[in-house]
Amino acid sequence: MHEPFASEHIPVKMYRGSNRLVVAAPMAGMEPEDIVVEVTADGQLNLHALMRAQFKGRHEAEHEVLLDEWNPGPYHRRIELPNKVDARLANATYSNGVLVVALPLSGQTRPARITLETVGPAHGERIASHGRPVHPTTAEEHHGPQGHHGQTG
Repeated sequence: MHEPFASEHIPVKMYRGSNRLVVAAPMAGMEPEDIVVEVTADGQLNLHALMRAQFKGRHEAEHEVLLDEWNPGPYHRRIELPNKVDARLANATYSNGVLVVALPLSGQTRPARITLETVGPAHGERIASHGRPVHPTTAEEHHGPQGHHGQTG
């Protein structure tokens, strides 16, 4: 009988700057399209990542597994945010197995569901704001006419 995996606990780091709240969370083994970030109207940040299939490395297929302490998802974490944020203007990146979400501070919480666009192998992003003070933008405007790698600042 196949038993579903329990959600893996996600440790996080949270930083607050003058105009953004930033949350970083390791989510090894995911693809950008597997990840969903939600900010609720009551100020909760939900991090979700679905596991595509049970991870079976080459060594697991050829050898007896003696210790198995982690799985690449599914991941879930709920965090109460210490400040009101505008999630509609959130930026998010996923690279090297780490999700980073930058949430602009706001006078009121504006909820949103955030998904990432794949921009390379196991690398995704969502660009919705830039600058100080925070201004709305798009990924195309953010990266300019030179494309993703042509951005200088």
